[in-house]
Amino acid sequence: MTKVSSVIVPYASYLRVYEPLAAFRQPERGHWERYARRDDLPSYQEELRRSLADLAAVPPAPVPVHESEDAFVLESDGEIRVCPWRTRLRGWQALGELAEEYPLPVLDALLPPVVRLEATRDYERWLAEHPDARPWIRTSTWQVPINWFVLFGDEEREYGNGSAGEVPVLRYRTPMVQARRRVARGLRALRDAVDESLLIDGLVDVGRWLEEFHPRSLVELDYAGLVHALPAGALEDDHSAADVGEGIAALRRGDEGGAAEAYGRLVERWRAVRDLRSAN
Repeated sequence: MTKVSSVIVPYASYLRVYEPLAAFRQPERGHWERYARRDDLPSYQEELRRSLADLAAVPPAPVPVHESEDAFVLESDGEIRVCPWRTRLRGWQALGELAEEYPLPVLDALLPPVVRLEATRDYERWLAEHPDARPWIRTSTWQVPINWFVLFGDEEREYGNGSAGEVPVLRYRTPMVQARRRVARGLRALRDAVDESLLIDGLVDVGRWLEEFHPRSLVELDYAGLVHALPAGALEDDHSAADVGEGIAALRRGDEGGAAEAYGRLVERWRAVRDLRSAN
């Protein structure tokens, strides 16, 4: 578990892919081999702290000047896997999504138009040289998208209550092959039940993203800072992946009532977080 930090962690969850070292070409593979042996590997709070420092600058720097050479490291079954931060790429992508989140006057106050324009031009030039670039990390604020839960089973849930001054933890981890299998099953069930939906579109998008990675990768859903937005006691009782799995299983059986019941539990659980977001 992670020690409590003085930094106020934004209410964000993360979907991460940890790839084996064999997935990387030299010289990058050598960099990650050396990096994984470090004793001072940074946490997600350190990544966040650096991002907040850039945004606090005058003028704000929504995208780092240089790409990060840091990563999250995970050792499982005797194999080292890494999840590169790629903060510069993710910063550009997040900047493109801001227009959907905020009215233009608010956006202009947060990031002046000239700053956004310069960042957009930088991204276009960079993307022309790196057309196949993709992030290892996806971020969602104030929620965990329903389609993320499709990738996991309740038996893969890891919970820590935050005793002894540590931050509570709720996360799921699964092998890439299992995540892809669940995406395929979920899409079949949803398409058989409904013609189209935002859930289908989101699941298709996540499935395409997963196909970009090595088959021996691990996929992780981390509630991260979102644990602070959930009411006291709610985190321990949160089995959202189980509810999503039950709903999809009900659709496969043709049990619309069972699917609606599972979806209702999910909606009720996350209502408090949505209310908190609106209050903010």
